[in-house]
Amino acid sequence: MNLNRVKEDRSLWERSFVYGIYVFVGVFALLCFIPFWLVVVNSFATESSIKLHGMQLIPKDFSLYAYQYTMAGKQIASSYAVTVSVTLIGTCLAILITSMYAYVLAHQKVKYRNYLSFMTYFTMVFGAGLVGFYILVANTLGLKDSLWALILPYLLNPFFAFIMVSFFRTLPYEINEAATIDGANDLTIFFRIIIPISKPVIATVSLFYALQYWNDFYLALLFIDNHNLHPLQIMIRQIISNVNINSYVGGSQTTYSQAIPTYGVQLATVCLTIGPIIFLYPFIQRFFVKGITIGALKG
Repeated sequence: MNLNRVKEDRSLWERSFVYGIYVFVGVFALLCFIPFWLVVVNSFATESSIKLHGMQLIPKDFSLYAYQYTMAGKQIASSYAVTVSVTLIGTCLAILITSMYAYVLAHQKVKYRNYLSFMTYFTMVFGAGLVGFYILVANTLGLKDSLWALILPYLLNPFFAFIMVSFFRTLPYEINEAATIDGANDLTIFFRIIIPISKPVIATVSLFYALQYWNDFYLALLFIDNHNLHPLQIMIRQIISNVNINSYVGGSQTTYSQAIPTYGVQLATVCLTIGPIIFLYPFIQRFFVKGITIGALKG
């Protein structure tokens, strides 16, 4: 009887613990979701509603004027095209170069892999500086006002390379030996064997690269003067700056119906910026956790 009572108490405690975990995770998820909900919903609210009532869970007055103001003209379409092109081309090239380089660092038969690893780590600690970087890209390579100036500097990230190195080292080297005995060369082994079984880490690093290219404004600020080549982040920065300037200059001269939606524009631009990345994440979510944690099992 006492043993059964102990088992019942333990079972009750375990169920209570599990329910407590569910409640904690649910509350935490709700706290993470509320700010996102406020940004999306209030981007459709009128400017007067935001100024009078602040951020509301359900605004009283809805309007599309903030989006109409933000998307007026052809610049947003041009900037979206630039950002999408840079993100797609940059991510594909970066994954190709980073995975090939990481495979070399992880390969047991490469003679100078330790030296290459040290040089890769050295670049994470010491950089050439802004002046040297600008001279290299703008003057030496001649990439001023070119989309390649937004792509080439990020093609090989040392941190992402080491993530892939950790994953490649978990793969049995006997796979390479068996393929070599069958007559496969290094390129065949890499593209037909290693890449298909490395989908988790490739999906994870692809997301990191896509986020880096999508959210980057630093390279465009340095190297792009032509407004037709401005990516989305720079365009949004210019819109918000112009809205603030017009608010200061216009003041009371603007009527209520013609008032510039300062807060609405800021919320709308946030939604326009993060939208594509949010839609991309569900497709690679099942690879993400496995790819980001695999390196923790083996250094």
